[in-house]
Order: sequence, then C-alpha cells, then structure tokens
Amino acid sequence: MSRYLNSFISYNYIDMIDKKTIPPVSVSLEQWRALAAVVDHGGYAQAAEALGKSQSTVSHSMHRLEERLGTRVLRIQGRKAVLTEVGTVALRRARILLSESAQLERVAQTLAAGIEAEIHLAVDTIFPNQLLLPAVCAFTEVFPDTRVEIIETVISGVRELLHKGEVQMAITPQVPQGWLGERLISLEMHCVAHPDHPLHNLGRSLNQDDLRQHRQIVIRESGEPRNFEGMWLGAEQRLTVSTMGTRIQALCAGLGFAWCPLLKIANELQAGLLEPLPLAEDSSRFANLYLLLADADGAGRATRSMAGLIKSQVENCSESAGV
Repeated sequence: MSRYLNSFISYNYIDMIDKKTIPPVSVSLEQWRALAAVVDHGGYAQAAEALGKSQSTVSHSMHRLEERLGTRVLRIQGRKAVLTEVGTVALRRARILLSESAQLERVAQTLAAGIEAEIHLAVDTIFPNQLLLPAVCAFTEVFPDTRVEIIETVISGVRELLHKGEVQMAITPQVPQGWLGERLISLEMHCVAHPDHPLHNLGRSLNQDDLRQHRQIVIRESGEPRNFEGMWLGAEQRLTVSTMGTRIQALCAGLGFAWCPLLKIANELQAGLLEPLPLAEDSSRFANLYLLLADADGAGRATRSMAGLIKSQVENCSESAGV
C-alpha cells in the first residue's frame, strides 16, 4: 500500500501541476512542521503549545496544507488527531525535509560564526588511534556539522600535503621547513616479532648482524620521492607495506620483525601475538611527534579546537601512564 501511495503522490502531483489543477505555491516548511507537531503531540491544542503558536494558527496551517495537497492528511479519532494513509506517507517524506532544513540552518550559523565546514588532518601512521579517535569523538560533539577527513601519512607525505594546501593541521615526526611545530608526544619504540620467529629461538641477545639476516617489515613513505622509513636496518630481506596496520598484521603472521610504537601494539603484546626482541643494546628508541597548523594565524575555531583536544588527550594519557 505504501509503495502505491508513494507512486501515486510522485506521479499524480506532476500530472496535476502540468494541468494546473493545483496552485503553483508549494506546501511550506512551517505547514509540514505543524503537521508533525499535531501528530507527535496528539492534537491541535498540544501542537500549538509545543510550537508556541495559537491553536487557530495551527488549524489554519492544516487546512491550507490539505488544500494544497487536495486530500485529507489527518482525521479525528476520539480526541486525538491521527494520520490518514496519504498523511502517513507525506509526513514520512516531510520529516526528511524538516531534518535537512534544520541541519542547513545549523551549518549556516556555523559558517557565520567563522567555523570551518570541514577540516583535513594529516596524521603520521605511527600516531596511536587510541589517542586520535577519542579527540575526534569529542570534536564531533562540539562541532557536529564540521566534516573531518583524516589522511594517514608516512614522514614526507605531510610535507607534500602542506605545500599543496590540502590540510589544515598535521601530526608528523618531521616538521617541514617553513612551518613551526609543537612537540606533541615521544613514542617509545621496540623491535618486535612473533614469539615463534627464528630470532626469538636463538636464545641469546641479538645484535645488528642477527637482524640483518632476517626480513624486516618497513613502511614506504607516502610522499614523493618515496623512500623507506627511518628505522630500516639495511636488511637484505624486506617486506614493504603502506600502513602501520598492515605492518602489525604482517608481524603477527610471523613474516618478519620491525620497530613499532608500544602504544600501537599494546593489544598484540598483551595477547602474546608479538614479543620484543632481546637486543644486546639500544633495545628501545623514541620517536618524537609534532603537532603543527598549516596557517597558525588564519586557523579557524574548529581547527584550533581539534588541536586542543588532541593535545588534551595526549596529556591525559601521559598522566595516567605516569609519564
């Protein structure tokens, strides 16, 4: 029945308009809003109170709406106003219009207040998602109408995006020339492999020569020219991937060894899928990450808020870890 009504409303309105059997003036949003209020609140008086209008105004809106549609959308059942079959279909479509109208008003107010419609954030792949995603979640609650795009990069990829003007902010281990960065976090890195990897089975401390005889899993830089990331040890055997997530999966599959931030592999270490290699020296390293704004002076409220939320998330994590 609903499918029939949808088709009836869609095709017969077009036909009626072509034949000029209904006025060219369409139903207003206020009339659709009044209909929704009558249905949601159960009657004209209740709808009038909810809308802050007089009952006669709401009644007039319903009369004009039905006049425009050329059919009844409401009927009185006892003391309650209920939808007819046509009214049910019409209101369902109208609610979409009302929702989009409300969102459009919010977006207009947001832009008028100097809040960006969207922000683009370049994030180096070693930055832990457990720090990034809570900050993004908090941001969307404050700026629900600002779209966020996260671009995962590796080292030089950030420089390229900044030069092209494609991002408003970045989290990177290298601050490109011409920009200023604020140190965000120092990530502790460990060289790890699956517990059954041959390097673990040597039963002794490992040196650089031991590592060079086995496959290292490296991440290719996302910028141009594409080189290999910093902690490559020059191993003859090499597996190159594009993201940190793929590298961690390859490590868990026993395909090689790699340096990884402890925060990125905390779950895998706890589950016994990965284990730090017993290096004779330099068993842990630290990678500094910096937060920078592409245009520090011209950054909008949304961009600055995102930067602040990320910094707060990092600070909270450091405090809970006792760093």
